[in-house]
Amino acid sequence: MLNVRFIVKMLGMMFILETFFMLMATAVAFLYEGSDFYPLLQSSGIMFGTGVLFLLFGWRANEHLAGRREGMLTVTLTWMLFSLLGMLPFYLGGYIDNVTDAYFETMSGFTTTGSTILTDIESLPRGILFWRSLTQWQGGIGMIVFTVALMPIIGGGATQMFNAETPGITHERFRPRVTQVAKRLWGVYLFLTIILVGLLWAGPMDLYDAVNHALTCISTGGYSTKNASIAFWDSAYIEYVITIFMFIGATNITLIYFFFNGKPKKLFADEEMRWLFFFVLILTGMAMAWILYKGFAGDFSTAFREAVFQVVTLVSTCGFATVDYIPWGPFFWLLAMVLMVICGCAGSTCGGLKMGRFVILSKNLFNEFKKQTHPHAVIPVRMNGHAISGDIVHQVLAFTFAYIALAFASCVVLMIDGLGFEEAIGATISSISNVGPGLGSLGPAGNFAEVPTLSKWFLSFLMMVGRLEIFTVLTILLPGFWKQ
Repeated sequence: MLNVRFIVKMLGMMFILETFFMLMATAVAFLYEGSDFYPLLQSSGIMFGTGVLFLLFGWRANEHLAGRREGMLTVTLTWMLFSLLGMLPFYLGGYIDNVTDAYFETMSGFTTTGSTILTDIESLPRGILFWRSLTQWQGGIGMIVFTVALMPIIGGGATQMFNAETPGITHERFRPRVTQVAKRLWGVYLFLTIILVGLLWAGPMDLYDAVNHALTCISTGGYSTKNASIAFWDSAYIEYVITIFMFIGATNITLIYFFFNGKPKKLFADEEMRWLFFFVLILTGMAMAWILYKGFAGDFSTAFREAVFQVVTLVSTCGFATVDYIPWGPFFWLLAMVLMVICGCAGSTCGGLKMGRFVILSKNLFNEFKKQTHPHAVIPVRMNGHAISGDIVHQVLAFTFAYIALAFASCVVLMIDGLGFEEAIGATISSISNVGPGLGSLGPAGNFAEVPTLSKWFLSFLMMVGRLEIFTVLTILLPGFWKQ
């Protein structure tokens, strides 16, 4: 039987903690004397009140009876309910006039997808824009990881929640207790954010824009305070700084911790990291050659600057834009789809298949070719010099099949609801991989405002499924999950 009180208690504690972040946005609204002060303050009160009620209901929960099912359900409900309560400032303030769009925008924020229904971002008050950025910053490293870091205060259940929320982290833990792991991950995440704020502020951005873009860059979310996104500044300095930190966001955060902790060799020796680096290098070269050949860039430096930014923003699932790549034609669209499917490293803030799984799939395929001529040979798949167990290879194959099957079924649903072929494919991959822009009218220069209502709810669901790596959410939908 499910430990309902444990689930409700965890949700209540997270709502109370989330009130702190919403009050930060309220303070920004007060500072800039915006019309969003009261909507944010009211929403903070509702968030806190809901948290207290949940906490009182689950106060006597027995954490020792909580297992994987409780962890998976808690994490899934967190994303659903945070998006429901997090949309209140948009809706109560009238900045988004319907529940569907408000929920879509908030889910896109918390899942770090970055798709938006807003057509005039710059017309929104600063407190609302800051709240929008904060949703992505929290979603990047994971709201659950933040809560787990405070488990000594909350009490019990850390491992179940951590494992359910971070299924992509495959590297060994660097501390024996999961709460210590979570604290150090958040420490590295905060440190990188502060560095990026300083670097952006040193350029043409003011402090407000620097903070917002640092929050949404390191989380590989992609929300901007400008309608033109990063292109607004037309600054090579800003673009290269953002590119570097998007790439950092696509890197396994545990390796970044080791890098700052005096063990840089772990970062450079990691096989998945090397594959990501050369993958980005090769596709940047292909994109640069294409836009030079087609005359979309006038010189080599402009071609490199535009190509490397688009490649890294797609592979990191960040979604920032400096140019509209839709006019670049089908060849680049194909490169974009490859980048959006494979994405960055396991244990990063990226969505998608993950480079680690792609490496295992590639090596397993190569081994199958070897076995055609040596059928009795035992050839294990190796990562970083260690043999990967057959169970992990099977899990990777199962995940890949689930990703493809879900993408195919989702395209059918969206096309039935009226989306065009290009838009359906782009929106599906963008949502499952948490990228943001898609193809056609949903590309970097467009938005999701005209997407049908049913499709917006379905895409919101896909964003959550992709953020929690498919199995966590889909397992809950199976009848066997609910059996004793």
